[in-house]
Amino acid sequence: MKQQTHGGMDHRSRPETTPNGGGIRTGPDGNPLLQPPDVLFFDRIIRLAEKNYWQRLRLMFAGLAQPHDSGAYRQARTELQRQIAPIAALLLPLVCILALSFLVRARPSEEQVLILPVEPAPKTLPPLKSIDPLQPPPATFDPLPPLFPGTGLGRPATPSAPEQPEQAAPVAPTEGPVLFKRPVVLQGFTGRQPGERDKILQGSYSESAAQTEGAVVRALRWLKLKQQADGSWPRNKPAMTSLAILAFLAHNETPASPEFGDTVRRGIEFLLASQPSSGQWRGNYEHYIATYALCEAYGMTFNPTVKAAAEQAVAHVIEGQHPSGGWDYGLKPGERDDTSVMGWAAQALKAAAMADFYSDPEALRRACKLAVRGFQKNAHPGGGFGYTGPGRGGLSSVGVLGMQFHGGGSAEEVRRTLELLGTWRPVWAGNRPDKRTDGAARPPAVSGLPPGGSPQYYFYYGTQALFQEGGEAWKRWNAAMWPAYVNAQFIQEQAIADAQGKLQDVGWWENTDQHSDRPVMDTCLAALQLMVYYRYLPTFKVPEQVARTTPTATGPGDVPITSDL
Repeated sequence: MKQQTHGGMDHRSRPETTPNGGGIRTGPDGNPLLQPPDVLFFDRIIRLAEKNYWQRLRLMFAGLAQPHDSGAYRQARTELQRQIAPIAALLLPLVCILALSFLVRARPSEEQVLILPVEPAPKTLPPLKSIDPLQPPPATFDPLPPLFPGTGLGRPATPSAPEQPEQAAPVAPTEGPVLFKRPVVLQGFTGRQPGERDKILQGSYSESAAQTEGAVVRALRWLKLKQQADGSWPRNKPAMTSLAILAFLAHNETPASPEFGDTVRRGIEFLLASQPSSGQWRGNYEHYIATYALCEAYGMTFNPTVKAAAEQAVAHVIEGQHPSGGWDYGLKPGERDDTSVMGWAAQALKAAAMADFYSDPEALRRACKLAVRGFQKNAHPGGGFGYTGPGRGGLSSVGVLGMQFHGGGSAEEVRRTLELLGTWRPVWAGNRPDKRTDGAARPPAVSGLPPGGSPQYYFYYGTQALFQEGGEAWKRWNAAMWPAYVNAQFIQEQAIADAQGKLQDVGWWENTDQHSDRPVMDTCLAALQLMVYYRYLPTFKVPEQVARTTPTATGPGDVPITSDL
Protein backbone atom coordinates (compact mmCIF):
# COMPACT_ATOMS: atom_id res chain seq x y z
CA MET A 1 0.00 0.00 0.00
CA LYS A 2 1.39 3.29 -1.08
CA GLN A 3 1.86 6.13 1.36
CA GLN A 4 0.00 9.37 0.77
CA THR A 5 2.21 12.10 -0.50
CA HIS A 6 1.85 15.88 -0.69
CA GLY A 7 3.54 17.81 -3.39
CA GLY A 8 5.44 14.79 -4.61
CA MET A 9 7.30 14.35 -1.35
CA ASP A 10 7.12 11.15 0.69
CA HIS A 11 6.62 11.90 4.39
CA ARG A 12 8.62 8.85 5.26
CA SER A 13 11.64 10.28 3.45
CA ARG A 14 11.38 13.70 5.30
CA PRO A 15 13.73 13.74 8.27
CA GLU A 16 12.14 14.43 11.60
CA THR A 17 13.46 17.61 13.30
CA THR A 18 13.03 18.67 16.85
CA PRO A 19 13.85 22.14 18.04
CA ASN A 20 15.88 22.41 21.21
CA GLY A 21 16.22 25.34 23.58
CA GLY A 22 19.06 26.93 21.59
CA GLY A 23 16.99 27.40 18.45
CA ILE A 24 19.03 24.73 16.54
CA ARG A 25 17.02 22.00 14.87
CA THR A 26 18.07 18.29 15.39
CA GLY A 27 17.36 15.09 13.53
CA PRO A 28 15.71 11.85 14.79
CA ASP A 29 18.99 10.77 16.28
CA GLY A 30 19.30 14.02 18.29
CA ASN A 31 22.24 15.35 16.36
CA PRO A 32 22.07 19.02 15.20
CA LEU A 33 21.20 19.65 11.64
CA LEU A 34 23.37 22.05 9.60
CA GLN A 35 21.55 25.03 8.07
CA PRO A 36 22.63 27.20 5.17
CA PRO A 37 24.35 30.51 6.16
CA ASP A 38 21.53 32.62 4.77
CA VAL A 39 19.04 30.82 6.98
CA LEU A 40 21.17 31.65 10.06
CA PHE A 41 21.42 35.32 8.94
CA PHE A 42 17.68 35.78 8.49
CA ASP A 43 16.99 34.07 11.81
CA ARG A 44 19.29 36.60 13.51
CA ILE A 45 17.61 39.53 11.78
CA ILE A 46 14.22 38.23 12.82
CA ARG A 47 15.36 37.86 16.40
CA LEU A 48 16.74 41.43 16.45
CA ALA A 49 13.58 42.85 14.92
CA GLU A 50 11.55 41.26 17.69
CA LYS A 51 13.45 43.26 20.37
CA ASN A 52 12.60 46.85 21.36
CA TYR A 53 14.98 49.82 21.30
CA TRP A 54 16.34 49.46 24.83
CA GLN A 55 16.88 45.72 24.45
CA ARG A 56 18.88 46.40 21.31
CA LEU A 57 21.01 48.93 23.19
CA ARG A 58 21.76 46.40 25.94
CA LEU A 59 22.70 43.78 23.35
CA MET A 60 24.89 46.36 21.58
CA PHE A 61 26.86 47.21 24.73
CA ALA A 62 27.14 43.52 25.65
CA GLY A 63 28.44 42.70 22.16
CA LEU A 64 31.03 45.48 22.26
CA ALA A 65 32.55 43.73 25.28
CA GLN A 66 33.08 40.53 23.27
CA PRO A 67 36.29 39.68 21.35
CA HIS A 68 36.72 41.72 18.19
CA ASP A 69 36.75 38.62 15.96
CA SER A 70 33.43 37.33 17.28
CA GLY A 71 30.15 37.69 15.48
CA ALA A 72 28.53 39.30 18.52
CA TYR A 73 31.11 42.14 18.42
CA ARG A 74 30.60 42.72 14.74
CA GLN A 75 26.83 42.76 15.20
CA ALA A 76 27.18 45.27 18.07
CA ARG A 77 29.42 47.53 15.99
CA THR A 78 26.87 47.54 13.18
CA GLU A 79 24.16 48.49 15.66
CA LEU A 80 26.36 51.29 17.04
CA GLN A 81 26.73 52.77 13.56
CA ARG A 82 22.97 52.71 13.17
CA GLN A 83 22.56 54.62 16.45
CA ILE A 84 25.22 57.26 15.70
CA ALA A 85 23.95 58.23 12.22
CA PRO A 86 20.79 60.19 13.29
CA ILE A 87 22.65 61.87 16.17
CA ALA A 88 25.39 63.08 13.81
CA ALA A 89 22.77 64.36 11.37
CA LEU A 90 21.40 66.62 14.13
CA LEU A 91 24.66 67.77 15.69
CA LEU A 92 26.56 68.72 12.52
CA PRO A 93 24.17 71.57 11.42
CA LEU A 94 24.05 72.84 15.00
CA VAL A 95 27.83 73.09 15.15
CA CYS A 96 27.90 74.96 11.82
CA ILE A 97 25.29 77.46 13.03
CA LEU A 98 27.25 78.16 16.22
CA ALA A 99 30.45 78.69 14.24
CA LEU A 100 28.78 81.17 11.85
CA SER A 101 27.25 83.06 14.77
CA PHE A 102 30.66 83.47 16.37
CA LEU A 103 32.17 84.78 13.13
CA VAL A 104 29.39 87.37 12.66
CA ARG A 105 29.78 88.69 16.21
CA ALA A 106 33.52 88.92 15.84
CA ARG A 107 33.36 91.12 12.70
CA PRO A 108 34.46 94.74 13.46
CA SER A 109 32.07 97.66 13.02
CA GLU A 110 32.42 99.55 9.74
CA GLU A 111 31.33 102.98 10.99
CA GLN A 112 31.25 104.91 14.22
CA VAL A 113 27.88 106.05 15.47
CA LEU A 114 27.16 108.43 18.31
CA ILE A 115 24.06 107.27 20.22
CA LEU A 116 22.25 110.01 22.06
CA PRO A 117 19.26 109.30 24.31
CA VAL A 118 16.36 111.56 23.49
CA GLU A 119 13.30 112.89 25.17
CA PRO A 120 10.27 112.84 22.88
CA ALA A 121 8.79 116.18 22.01
CA PRO A 122 5.06 116.65 22.70
CA LYS A 123 2.75 115.09 20.17
CA THR A 124 0.29 117.98 20.15
CA LEU A 125 1.06 121.66 19.68
CA PRO A 126 -1.16 124.73 20.02
CA PRO A 127 -2.56 125.76 16.64
CA LEU A 128 -0.82 128.68 14.97
CA LYS A 129 -2.87 131.76 14.32
CA SER A 130 -3.04 133.00 10.78
CA ILE A 131 -2.00 136.51 9.82
CA ASP A 132 -4.27 138.77 7.85
CA PRO A 133 -2.51 139.86 4.67
CA LEU A 134 -1.39 143.46 4.64
CA GLN A 135 -2.69 146.07 2.30
CA PRO A 136 -0.18 147.40 -0.26
CA PRO A 137 2.11 149.96 1.34
CA PRO A 138 0.95 153.54 0.87
CA ALA A 139 4.44 155.09 1.06
CA THR A 140 7.19 154.99 -1.53
CA PHE A 141 9.26 152.68 0.69
CA ASP A 142 8.35 149.09 1.45
CA PRO A 143 7.35 148.17 5.04
CA LEU A 144 8.05 144.65 6.18
CA PRO A 145 4.83 142.67 6.71
CA PRO A 146 4.18 141.24 10.19
CA LEU A 147 6.23 138.11 10.63
CA PHE A 148 4.53 136.39 13.54
CA PRO A 149 1.03 136.51 15.02
CA GLY A 150 -0.08 137.23 18.54
CA THR A 151 3.03 139.04 19.72
CA GLY A 152 1.88 142.63 20.13
CA LEU A 153 3.99 143.75 17.23
CA GLY A 154 4.62 147.44 16.72
CA ARG A 155 5.18 148.21 20.43
CA PRO A 156 8.82 148.32 21.52
CA ALA A 157 9.59 146.20 24.53
CA THR A 158 11.42 147.42 27.62
CA PRO A 159 14.47 145.23 28.22
CA SER A 160 14.44 143.11 31.32
CA ALA A 161 16.75 140.54 32.83
CA PRO A 162 16.16 136.97 31.69
CA GLU A 163 13.83 134.95 33.82
CA GLN A 164 15.00 131.81 35.50
CA PRO A 165 14.64 128.71 33.32
CA GLU A 166 11.38 126.87 33.58
CA GLN A 167 11.23 123.64 35.52
CA ALA A 168 11.36 120.81 33.04
CA ALA A 169 8.21 118.74 32.96
CA PRO A 170 8.52 114.95 33.16
CA VAL A 171 8.88 113.41 29.74
CA ALA A 172 7.61 109.97 28.77
CA PRO A 173 10.33 107.48 27.82
CA THR A 174 11.23 107.47 24.17
CA GLU A 175 10.80 104.45 21.93
CA GLY A 176 14.50 104.38 21.06
CA PRO A 177 17.62 106.46 20.63
CA VAL A 178 18.18 108.89 17.82
CA LEU A 179 21.38 108.18 15.93
CA PHE A 180 23.56 111.07 14.89
CA LYS A 181 26.37 109.83 12.67
CA ARG A 182 29.70 111.57 12.73
CA PRO A 183 29.33 113.31 9.37
CA VAL A 184 31.92 114.24 6.83
CA VAL A 185 32.03 118.04 6.82
CA LEU A 186 30.25 119.33 3.74
CA GLN A 187 32.05 122.04 1.81
CA GLY A 188 29.43 124.70 2.43
CA PHE A 189 29.81 124.34 6.20
CA THR A 190 33.60 124.12 6.30
CA GLY A 191 34.13 127.55 7.82
CA ARG A 192 32.11 126.62 10.91
CA GLN A 193 34.54 123.95 12.05
CA PRO A 194 36.53 125.17 15.08
CA GLY A 195 39.92 124.95 13.34
CA GLU A 196 38.82 126.76 10.19
CA ARG A 197 36.78 129.26 12.19
CA ASP A 198 39.85 130.20 14.23
CA LYS A 199 41.92 130.65 11.06
CA ILE A 200 39.33 133.00 9.59
CA LEU A 201 38.87 135.06 12.74
CA GLN A 202 42.58 135.35 13.45
CA GLY A 203 43.24 136.32 9.84
CA SER A 204 41.25 139.27 8.58
CA TYR A 205 39.20 139.77 11.74
CA SER A 206 41.77 139.46 14.52
CA GLU A 207 40.94 142.95 15.82
CA SER A 208 37.27 142.14 16.43
CA ALA A 209 37.33 138.34 16.88
CA ALA A 210 37.47 138.24 20.67
CA GLN A 211 34.62 140.72 21.10
CA THR A 212 32.33 139.31 18.43
CA GLU A 213 32.85 135.72 19.54
CA GLY A 214 32.31 136.70 23.15
CA ALA A 215 28.98 138.29 22.25
CA VAL A 216 27.99 135.23 20.20
CA VAL A 217 28.72 132.74 22.98
CA ARG A 218 26.84 134.90 25.51
CA ALA A 219 23.86 134.89 23.13
CA LEU A 220 23.97 131.10 22.76
CA ARG A 221 24.03 130.72 26.53
CA TRP A 222 21.08 133.08 26.83
CA LEU A 223 19.18 130.97 24.29
CA LYS A 224 20.02 127.87 26.28
CA LEU A 225 18.71 129.56 29.41
CA LYS A 226 15.45 130.57 27.68
CA GLN A 227 14.70 127.20 26.08
CA GLN A 228 11.33 125.90 27.26
CA ALA A 229 10.64 122.52 28.80
CA ASP A 230 9.34 121.10 25.49
CA GLY A 231 12.54 122.12 23.65
CA SER A 232 11.07 125.19 21.95
CA TRP A 233 11.55 128.96 22.21
CA PRO A 234 8.65 131.42 22.56
CA ARG A 235 6.44 132.81 21.26
CA ASN A 236 5.87 131.62 17.73
CA LYS A 237 7.41 128.29 18.59
CA PRO A 238 8.15 126.74 15.16
CA ALA A 239 9.69 129.94 13.78
CA MET A 240 11.63 130.96 16.91
CA THR A 241 12.88 127.42 17.49
CA SER A 242 14.09 127.33 13.88
CA LEU A 243 15.98 130.62 14.27
CA ALA A 244 17.58 129.40 17.51
CA ILE A 245 18.67 126.14 15.83
CA LEU A 246 20.20 128.14 12.97
CA ALA A 247 22.15 130.25 15.48
CA PHE A 248 23.59 127.19 17.22
CA LEU A 249 24.43 125.42 13.98
CA ALA A 250 26.18 128.52 12.64
CA HIS A 251 28.62 128.20 15.55
CA ASN A 252 29.08 124.47 14.84
CA GLU A 253 27.03 123.50 17.88
CA THR A 254 25.40 120.14 17.16
CA PRO A 255 23.78 117.45 19.35
CA ALA A 256 27.34 116.21 20.01
CA SER A 257 28.58 119.52 21.46
CA PRO A 258 29.66 119.37 25.13
CA GLU A 259 27.93 122.53 26.35
CA PHE A 260 25.05 123.00 23.92
CA GLY A 261 24.45 119.48 22.57
CA ASP A 262 21.36 118.73 24.64
CA THR A 263 19.90 122.14 23.84
CA VAL A 264 20.32 121.63 20.10
CA ARG A 265 18.99 118.09 20.21
CA ARG A 266 15.85 119.10 22.11
CA GLY A 267 15.26 121.97 19.70
CA ILE A 268 15.52 119.69 16.66
CA GLU A 269 13.27 117.12 18.31
CA PHE A 270 10.63 119.77 18.96
CA LEU A 271 10.81 121.02 15.38
CA LEU A 272 10.37 117.49 14.05
CA ALA A 273 7.39 116.88 16.34
CA SER A 274 5.76 120.19 15.37
CA GLN A 275 5.77 119.39 11.66
CA PRO A 276 2.21 118.53 10.57
CA SER A 277 1.60 115.17 8.93
CA SER A 278 1.22 116.96 5.60
CA GLY A 279 4.77 118.25 5.97
CA GLN A 280 3.75 121.93 5.78
CA TRP A 281 3.67 124.30 8.73
CA ARG A 282 0.76 126.75 8.85
CA GLY A 283 1.25 130.50 8.94
CA ASN A 284 2.80 133.11 6.71
CA TYR A 285 6.52 132.53 7.29
CA GLU A 286 6.78 129.47 9.50
CA HIS A 287 7.22 126.84 6.81
CA TYR A 288 10.03 128.67 5.03
CA ILE A 289 12.05 129.30 8.21
CA ALA A 290 11.50 125.76 9.52
CA THR A 291 12.58 124.29 6.18
CA TYR A 292 15.71 126.43 6.35
CA ALA A 293 16.57 125.09 9.81
CA LEU A 294 15.87 121.44 8.91
CA CYS A 295 18.11 121.59 5.84
CA GLU A 296 21.01 123.00 7.84
CA ALA A 297 20.36 120.52 10.65
CA TYR A 298 20.65 117.60 8.24
CA GLY A 299 23.78 119.06 6.65
CA MET A 300 25.40 119.28 10.08
CA THR A 301 24.21 115.95 11.56
CA PHE A 302 23.28 113.53 8.72
CA ASN A 303 20.37 112.38 10.87
CA PRO A 304 18.00 110.24 8.74
CA THR A 305 14.88 111.43 10.59
CA VAL A 306 15.84 115.05 9.95
CA LYS A 307 16.48 114.17 6.31
CA ALA A 308 12.99 112.74 5.85
CA ALA A 309 11.38 115.82 7.41
CA ALA A 310 13.53 118.20 5.35
CA GLU A 311 12.77 116.28 2.14
CA GLN A 312 9.06 116.72 2.70
CA ALA A 313 9.43 120.40 3.62
CA VAL A 314 11.60 121.25 0.61
CA ALA A 315 9.11 119.56 -1.71
CA HIS A 316 6.41 121.96 -0.47
CA VAL A 317 8.66 124.98 -1.09
CA ILE A 318 9.37 123.84 -4.64
CA GLU A 319 5.73 123.03 -5.36
CA GLY A 320 4.60 126.35 -3.87
CA GLN A 321 6.85 128.44 -6.11
CA HIS A 322 4.97 130.63 -8.58
CA PRO A 323 5.63 130.38 -12.31
CA SER A 324 7.19 133.83 -12.00
CA GLY A 325 9.75 132.44 -9.54
CA GLY A 326 8.45 134.06 -6.34
CA TRP A 327 6.51 132.94 -3.27
CA ASP A 328 3.66 134.32 -1.19
CA TYR A 329 2.46 133.92 2.41
CA GLY A 330 1.96 130.31 3.42
CA LEU A 331 2.87 128.90 -0.02
CA LYS A 332 -0.27 130.43 -1.53
CA PRO A 333 -0.57 130.11 -5.32
CA GLY A 334 -1.06 133.21 -7.41
CA GLU A 335 0.85 136.16 -8.80
CA ARG A 336 1.73 137.96 -5.55
CA ASP A 337 5.50 137.67 -5.09
CA ASP A 338 6.45 138.81 -1.56
CA THR A 339 10.16 139.75 -1.38
CA SER A 340 10.35 139.16 2.38
CA VAL A 341 8.84 135.68 2.06
CA MET A 342 11.06 135.04 -0.96
CA GLY A 343 14.14 135.82 1.16
CA TRP A 344 13.40 132.95 3.56
CA ALA A 345 12.51 130.62 0.69
CA ALA A 346 15.80 131.46 -1.05
CA GLN A 347 17.76 130.75 2.13
CA ALA A 348 15.94 127.43 2.57
CA LEU A 349 16.77 126.33 -0.99
CA LYS A 350 20.38 127.44 -0.51
CA ALA A 351 20.68 125.26 2.60
CA ALA A 352 19.04 122.33 0.78
CA ALA A 353 21.54 122.61 -2.06
CA MET A 354 24.46 122.79 0.39
CA ALA A 355 23.25 119.75 2.35
CA ASP A 356 22.94 117.81 -0.96
CA PHE A 357 20.18 115.41 0.03
CA TYR A 358 17.09 116.24 -2.02
CA SER A 359 15.80 113.27 -4.00
CA ASP A 360 15.13 115.36 -7.15
CA PRO A 361 18.24 117.54 -7.54
CA GLU A 362 17.17 118.73 -10.98
CA ALA A 363 13.89 120.10 -9.58
CA LEU A 364 15.84 121.84 -6.82
CA ARG A 365 18.24 123.35 -9.35
CA ARG A 366 15.36 124.67 -11.48
CA ALA A 367 13.67 126.20 -8.42
CA CYS A 368 16.88 127.99 -7.45
CA LYS A 369 17.34 129.41 -10.95
CA LEU A 370 13.70 130.43 -11.18
CA ALA A 371 13.97 132.23 -7.82
CA VAL A 372 16.39 134.71 -9.43
CA ARG A 373 13.64 135.67 -11.89
CA GLY A 374 11.23 136.15 -9.01
CA PHE A 375 13.53 138.69 -7.36
CA GLN A 376 14.13 140.43 -10.69
CA LYS A 377 10.38 140.93 -11.04
CA ASN A 378 10.44 143.13 -7.90
CA ALA A 379 13.66 144.99 -8.81
CA HIS A 380 13.67 148.75 -9.32
CA PRO A 381 15.37 150.01 -12.53
CA GLY A 382 17.51 152.41 -10.51
CA GLY A 383 18.54 149.82 -7.92
CA GLY A 384 16.62 148.31 -5.03
CA PHE A 385 13.87 145.76 -4.50
CA GLY A 386 10.29 146.36 -3.44
CA TYR A 387 7.77 144.51 -1.29
CA THR A 388 5.48 143.05 -3.97
CA GLY A 389 6.78 145.07 -6.89
CA PRO A 390 9.64 147.39 -7.85
CA GLY A 391 10.84 149.57 -4.96
CA ARG A 392 13.88 150.96 -3.14
CA GLY A 393 13.05 150.21 0.49
CA GLY A 394 14.62 148.15 3.23
CA LEU A 395 13.85 144.87 1.47
CA SER A 396 16.50 145.76 -1.11
CA SER A 397 19.05 143.81 0.94
CA VAL A 398 16.78 140.75 0.78
CA GLY A 399 16.72 140.85 -3.00
CA VAL A 400 20.50 141.16 -3.24
CA LEU A 401 21.24 138.18 -1.00
CA GLY A 402 18.54 136.05 -2.64
CA MET A 403 20.05 136.58 -6.07
CA GLN A 404 23.63 136.10 -4.82
CA PHE A 405 22.74 132.77 -3.23
CA HIS A 406 21.44 131.40 -6.53
CA GLY A 407 23.90 132.55 -9.13
CA GLY A 408 22.60 136.04 -9.83
CA GLY A 409 25.28 138.01 -7.99
CA SER A 410 26.68 139.57 -11.17
CA ALA A 411 23.29 140.73 -12.49
CA GLU A 412 22.73 144.43 -13.09
CA GLU A 413 19.94 144.51 -10.51
CA VAL A 414 22.40 143.41 -7.83
CA ARG A 415 25.13 145.82 -8.91
CA ARG A 416 22.83 148.83 -8.75
CA THR A 417 21.30 147.76 -5.42
CA LEU A 418 24.73 147.33 -3.84
CA GLU A 419 25.28 151.01 -4.57
CA LEU A 420 22.04 151.75 -2.73
CA LEU A 421 23.18 149.70 0.27
CA GLY A 422 26.26 151.89 0.33
CA THR A 423 24.07 154.75 1.57
CA TRP A 424 22.89 152.75 4.59
CA ARG A 425 24.44 153.01 8.03
CA PRO A 426 24.63 149.63 9.87
CA VAL A 427 23.95 150.85 13.41
CA TRP A 428 21.87 149.37 16.20
CA ALA A 429 18.73 151.50 16.29
CA GLY A 430 16.90 149.54 19.00
CA ASN A 431 17.09 149.30 22.78
CA ARG A 432 20.61 149.35 24.19
CA PRO A 433 22.08 149.18 27.68
CA ASP A 434 23.28 152.78 27.75
CA LYS A 435 20.13 154.29 26.21
CA ARG A 436 17.04 152.47 27.36
CA THR A 437 13.71 153.54 25.90
CA ASP A 438 10.55 153.93 27.91
CA GLY A 439 8.72 151.47 25.69
CA ALA A 440 6.41 154.13 24.28
CA ALA A 441 8.36 155.36 21.28
CA ARG A 442 11.35 154.55 19.14
CA PRO A 443 14.67 156.31 19.75
CA PRO A 444 15.37 159.50 17.80
CA ALA A 445 15.86 159.00 14.10
CA VAL A 446 19.35 157.89 13.06
CA SER A 447 20.67 159.09 9.73
CA GLY A 448 21.46 156.41 7.19
CA LEU A 449 18.74 153.93 8.21
CA PRO A 450 16.97 152.21 5.31
CA PRO A 451 13.35 153.20 4.67
CA GLY A 452 10.87 151.02 6.49
CA GLY A 453 10.06 149.97 10.01
CA SER A 454 12.50 147.08 10.54
CA PRO A 455 16.11 148.23 10.11
CA GLN A 456 17.63 145.35 12.06
CA TYR A 457 15.82 142.86 9.84
CA TYR A 458 17.15 144.65 6.76
CA PHE A 459 20.67 144.67 8.24
CA TYR A 460 20.52 140.89 8.79
CA TYR A 461 20.34 140.52 5.02
CA GLY A 462 22.58 143.49 4.25
CA THR A 463 25.47 142.16 6.32
CA GLN A 464 25.36 138.84 4.47
CA ALA A 465 24.98 140.48 1.06
CA LEU A 466 27.98 142.78 1.51
CA PHE A 467 30.09 139.95 2.96
CA GLN A 468 29.32 137.86 -0.13
CA GLU A 469 30.30 140.82 -2.30
CA GLY A 470 33.50 141.56 -0.40
CA GLY A 471 35.95 144.33 -1.17
CA GLU A 472 36.10 147.79 0.33
CA ALA A 473 32.33 147.98 0.57
CA TRP A 474 32.32 145.07 2.98
CA LYS A 475 35.28 146.35 4.99
CA ARG A 476 33.60 149.71 5.61
CA TRP A 477 30.30 148.06 6.51
CA ASN A 478 31.87 145.59 8.91
CA ALA A 479 33.93 148.28 10.63
CA ALA A 480 30.71 150.02 11.64
CA MET A 481 28.49 146.98 12.13
CA TRP A 482 30.24 144.81 14.68
CA PRO A 483 31.00 147.49 17.33
CA ALA A 484 27.39 148.68 17.17
CA TYR A 485 26.03 145.20 17.78
CA VAL A 486 28.52 144.19 20.45
CA ASN A 487 27.86 147.40 22.40
CA ALA A 488 24.09 146.99 22.12
CA GLN A 489 24.00 143.59 23.83
CA PHE A 490 22.37 143.35 27.24
CA ILE A 491 24.45 141.22 29.60
CA GLN A 492 23.56 139.35 32.79
CA GLU A 493 26.62 138.21 34.68
CA GLN A 494 27.16 134.66 35.95
CA ALA A 495 23.69 133.47 34.96
CA ILE A 496 24.38 129.93 33.72
CA ALA A 497 26.96 127.19 34.20
CA ASP A 498 29.07 126.01 31.29
CA ALA A 499 30.10 122.42 30.50
CA GLN A 500 32.69 122.50 33.31
CA GLY A 501 30.20 123.87 35.84
CA LYS A 502 31.66 127.38 35.89
CA LEU A 503 29.17 130.26 35.97
CA GLN A 504 29.15 132.35 32.79
CA ASP A 505 27.50 135.55 31.54
CA VAL A 506 24.56 135.53 29.14
CA GLY A 507 23.63 138.21 26.61
CA TRP A 508 20.68 139.15 24.43
CA TRP A 509 19.36 141.91 22.15
CA GLU A 510 16.01 143.73 22.06
CA ASN A 511 15.25 146.09 19.21
CA THR A 512 12.40 148.47 18.51
CA ASP A 513 11.53 147.19 15.05
CA GLN A 514 7.91 147.20 14.07
CA HIS A 515 7.90 143.51 13.21
CA SER A 516 9.78 141.22 15.56
CA ASP A 517 9.09 138.40 17.96
CA ARG A 518 11.36 139.91 20.57
CA PRO A 519 13.67 139.18 22.22
CA VAL A 520 14.37 135.71 20.74
CA MET A 521 14.20 136.83 17.11
CA ASP A 522 16.28 139.93 17.83
CA THR A 523 18.96 137.86 19.55
CA CYS A 524 19.13 135.21 16.84
CA LEU A 525 19.38 137.65 13.94
CA ALA A 526 22.03 139.75 15.71
CA ALA A 527 24.10 136.67 16.60
CA LEU A 528 23.86 135.39 13.02
CA GLN A 529 25.19 138.74 11.79
CA LEU A 530 28.22 138.44 14.09
CA MET A 531 28.88 134.94 12.74
CA VAL A 532 28.77 136.00 9.10
CA TYR A 533 32.57 135.70 8.82
CA TYR A 534 32.50 131.89 8.79
CA ARG A 535 28.87 130.88 8.42
CA TYR A 536 28.57 130.89 4.61
CA LEU A 537 31.94 131.50 2.99
CA PRO A 538 31.92 133.53 -0.21
CA THR A 539 31.66 131.23 -3.19
CA PHE A 540 34.87 132.61 -4.71
CA LYS A 541 36.98 131.83 -1.60
CA VAL A 542 38.23 128.71 0.13
CA PRO A 543 38.75 128.74 3.94
CA GLU A 544 42.54 129.21 3.76
CA GLN A 545 42.14 132.28 1.53
CA VAL A 546 39.49 133.79 3.76
CA ALA A 547 41.78 133.31 6.75
CA ARG A 548 44.60 135.24 5.06
CA THR A 549 42.77 138.08 3.33
CA THR A 550 39.60 140.08 3.34
CA PRO A 551 37.07 138.85 0.76
CA THR A 552 37.54 140.95 -2.34
CA ALA A 553 35.69 141.72 -5.50
CA THR A 554 36.91 143.83 -8.35
CA GLY A 555 35.33 146.30 -10.74
CA PRO A 556 31.69 147.11 -10.02
CA GLY A 557 31.85 145.10 -6.78
CA ASP A 558 33.79 147.83 -4.98
CA VAL A 559 30.75 150.01 -4.41
CA PRO A 560 30.99 153.10 -2.21
CA ILE A 561 29.65 153.34 1.32
CA THR A 562 29.04 156.72 2.91
CA SER A 563 32.06 158.06 4.74
CA ASP A 564 30.14 159.04 7.88
CA LEU A 565 30.03 155.49 9.18
